[in-house]
This record gives sequence, structure tokens and C-alpha cells, in this order.
Amino acid sequence: MPLAVIGAVLLLLGALAVAVGILPLGDVLALADRAVPVLGFAAAITVVSELLTMAGLFDWIAARIRRLARGHAWLLWGLLCALSVVVTAFLSLDTTAVLLTPVVVVLARSSGLPPLPFALSTVWLANTASLFLPISNLTNLLAVHRLEGMSPGGFAARMAVPGTMAVLVPLLVLALVFRRQLGRQPAHDGLGTPWRAAEPAAADAVEDRTLLAASGLVLAALLPALVSGIAVWIPATGAAALLVVLFALRRPHELTPRLVPWPLLLFASGLFVTMAASQRLGLQVLADALLGSGEGSADLLRVAATGVLGANVVNNLPAYLLLEQAAGSGLRLLALLIGVNAGALITPWASLATLLWHDRLARMGVRVAWGGYLLLGLLVVPPTVAGAVLALGLGR
Repeated sequence: MPLAVIGAVLLLLGALAVAVGILPLGDVLALADRAVPVLGFAAAITVVSELLTMAGLFDWIAARIRRLARGHAWLLWGLLCALSVVVTAFLSLDTTAVLLTPVVVVLARSSGLPPLPFALSTVWLANTASLFLPISNLTNLLAVHRLEGMSPGGFAARMAVPGTMAVLVPLLVLALVFRRQLGRQPAHDGLGTPWRAAEPAAADAVEDRTLLAASGLVLAALLPALVSGIAVWIPATGAAALLVVLFALRRPHELTPRLVPWPLLLFASGLFVTMAASQRLGLQVLADALLGSGEGSADLLRVAATGVLGANVVNNLPAYLLLEQAAGSGLRLLALLIGVNAGALITPWASLATLLWHDRLARMGVRVAWGGYLLLGLLVVPPTVAGAVLALGLGR
């Protein structure tokens, strides 16, 4: 069922809850005050990412990576993983899933390498690397609202070690599982050209170098602004507006309403309202019982494990919304983020990014066996989440 339809149904259920008195109107207004800036950022950063892609920036970066790798599969994989982490941290996990996945698949295929190890690395890192900054995931942005006094820089410093652990453990598992595929060293670029003579074809095919350069400057200005402490929707909206102006001057035909992620906004809005109503109906009592209390290592692991369960049963965003109040604040809330973000690697629906990633792969003819995906997720999630939570506890 399309996201927009699910979102519309959820909003209708929320409106019904308001109409019959389950959800007071005052709660809805308070929820809107909190949710609108978050959704505004999501819309703006999606427009930024789409326009950067159309300007050719990601292809230009990928071409440089391919040239730097010079036919070494392990190096190519490592560089693409690093790119996935950076894009996820600064432009959100959905950007990595939607926009970087096709680039990674094309690079792997043009290098004569199987695309699956590269594609799987991308989606795992999209979820696990979303722990680094508030802007990396909608769940983080919601959590910052409750982490009073914690700046974006403070969040980044607090989550640096847990986030690194959450990135390294899955990469180690992938390196072991796909060591044979990544050990293949093609002598050419997949098109018959020797690596020593290969040039970054994507860079040569840039349609508008002026637009590419200007877009790069906008991105360079945006990244520090996102961690400056200013409300993130402000620089994101400014960057989106600048890019829209650039495209209006250079390629106006590419500016369409579809740049805005309407289905995602409708879906997230519906989740916000229905989760608020569900808490009023008694689910908050269940959440309190599941998460317990305390900030010891065992307590934090319990919070994270509940987040993992919730994310993989329903989805990480509703799981966070349901468990947020029970988690409280401080370490427990950060442990919950580890669970719902880094733990969303088992079921296909655990995060929206995974569903978007799979849709992109299907369009490119890359098959994913969900049984194998689930088994790998069951293998990697426990050490990933446990390692990140223990690192969080040690850093208190």
C-alpha cells in the first residue's frame, strides 16, 4: 500500500480520535508545534538532496572515488562505505537509501563487481550511521526536543563513540560474509578499459558544470550550518531555496512538485497523530512496563532491546514515538535511539529507508532475498546494538 494512502488513513483515524475526545485538541496543537519543524526539515533536506543529485554532484564524487580505487575492490568498497556514512550523517538516512544506492550499484557494476555487497553496505550504514547527528534521522530530531540543553555539537560528541561502534560492527560482518566477492580484482573497468587508463566518465558527462560548482558551494555552506546550533529547518530551507533559484535560472524544466516528499510527510504526520492517540488509549502503560527504569548498563540494554523489537515489528518511527516518554531523558533516550536506529536491520519494514532502498534496487534489477537479509540482520544486530549501548554507558 502506498505511503500516502497509509498516511491518509492514519490521519483520518487521528481526526476520529480528536472528534470523540480520545485525543484533546490541546495535545494536537502541542504535537504540531513539535512536529512541524521536524517535517519542514525533512521536506527541505529532501529537496536539497534531489537537486544535488540532478546537478550531478553525487555522480561527480562517485567518479572520483572510482578513479581513486584503481580497480582495488576492497578500497572501492571502503571508500563507498565512507561516503555512505558522511551522506547519512549530514543529509539523512533516506538520502543515502534513495539517492546514493543507484550510484553505488552503477559503480559496482561498471567495475565488474557484484552489486549486492555494496548495496547491502549502503542500507546498513544508512540506518546505523544515522546515530551521529540530530539531522541524520527523524527520530534524532524528535529526541533532541526532549534532550533539553543538548546542542547539535553536544549530541554529536555524545554519540561519536556509540555511532562509530554501530558502523564498524556491521562492516566487519559484511567484510567476512562477502570476502570472496570483494576479493575479486577486475583488470578493467567493466567496459574493457584498463584501470590505469580509466577516467571518471561521470565527470566528463556533467551536463552543466556551472550548476555543479554552484551546487557544491551550497552544500559546503550547508553542512557546518546544520551543526551550528541554529534550528536545522532554517539552513535546510535556505539551501533548498538557493538551489531552486539556481535550477530556475539554469534548468527550470526540472523543478516539479514531486521534489517534495509528499507521501513521506503525509505518512509521518499520520504516525505522529495516531501514536499520540494510542498512548491515550493505554499503550503508554505497556511502554512503561517494557522499558523499566534505571541507567545501569543492563537498564540501557533493556531500553535499546525494546527499541530493536519495536522497530522490527512495526517501524522505527512509531516505535520511537511510543517508547519516547517511557524512556525519559538523558542516557535512556540515547539508548532508545541506538535500538530503533541501529537495530532496524532485521525486517524490511523496520525503517522507511530500507523500503526505499529495496524499491531502488528492484528498479535496477538487483534481487534481495529477504530470508537471507533477515538472517544477516539477526546475526549483526545484537553485537551492533550491545556494543553501541556499552560504549554509550562508558562515556557517561
